[in-house]
Amino acid sequence: MATTAEYGLGPFTFPRGWFMIADAAEVGEAVLPLRFFGNELALYRGESGRLVLLDAICAHMGTNIARNTTSFVVLDGQIEGDSVRCPYHAWRYGPDGRCNDIPYHDGPIPARACLKSWPVQERYGCIWMWHDPEGGEPDYDIPSLPEWDDPQWVHWGVDHMGEIGSHPQEVIDNMADSPHLGPIHGSTLEYFENEVRDHIVIQRQGGGHKTLAASNTLLETDTFYTGPAILISRLTGLYDAIMFITNTPVEDGRIRVWHGLMVQSENQVATQADVERAREFQESSRLAFLQDFEVWESKAPIFQIMQIRSDGPFHKIREWYRQFYNPREEAAERQAKVNGTYYTDWLKPAPEEVVARGRY
Repeated sequence: MATTAEYGLGPFTFPRGWFMIADAAEVGEAVLPLRFFGNELALYRGESGRLVLLDAICAHMGTNIARNTTSFVVLDGQIEGDSVRCPYHAWRYGPDGRCNDIPYHDGPIPARACLKSWPVQERYGCIWMWHDPEGGEPDYDIPSLPEWDDPQWVHWGVDHMGEIGSHPQEVIDNMADSPHLGPIHGSTLEYFENEVRDHIVIQRQGGGHKTLAASNTLLETDTFYTGPAILISRLTGLYDAIMFITNTPVEDGRIRVWHGLMVQSENQVATQADVERAREFQESSRLAFLQDFEVWESKAPIFQIMQIRSDGPFHKIREWYRQFYNPREEAAERQAKVNGTYYTDWLKPAPEEVVARGRY
């Protein structure tokens, strides 16, 4: 596994941003154990419906409060209201992370008896956490998808792609990588460009595609990262669809990856037949993404790309990505250095109407 330090990204091992940590369907009546950012976490839904994400190591004696199935605390109901009890000595922690009950103790609760509580949201069938090595509040939002509330659109099912020993830098490189689209995906490109806007990086491309477009139509994708980890792509081909791909660091140099695809039906309210067609198209999209995933899973890390002029603006995208590994106070200055539109010299720029309809 290659590390953040080896890529020279900045002083922080893990980046600042919103990250997916679970499929919402995984959050049931029990505490869900997770590991991200080299840290043990406990995710649960309180009795009020509130989502709570806490560091999982009990302040008392180091018990992992999420990784137990046999304690009577767990068997009898570990979640009380919006609080959760440690399975070892039953210390109870509230959603703010503070211990609010020690069952065998009548005196004051030690001030140090607390766990870190993380900002968490449920959007689009996914659970997202805000991670900031400086401990700040979110400085951008999860991208808006108004189509999620439109009954004409079939929601995605979340594809769990699993973990790979790859640094997320290798994934971000794809945004500038027009030359891989033919060999890997069978694309015949007609146009391609990148644009950087502060915490967002955009890729616009169009051309033929062997699996996601009919033989006489273009696959056009308007793809953007919001922050370092949330990719949304609006695409036209066989169907109008919205793809998401997201990755979250598990350890330094190891990530977990998810994929999903929403599809617009021809009916005002999607039918069961529409759902079945959408699932088939999502599987085609997953297999197309797997072509990239297989490369990342086995490729060597590249700290300095042997870049030629026709490769695309890898250096600009990597510079954009560094803002999330450096102090927040530097972000505006770093963004100003790279904001703009970048073209690949052997391809046409995106048509004006494609640029105009972008929603980021």
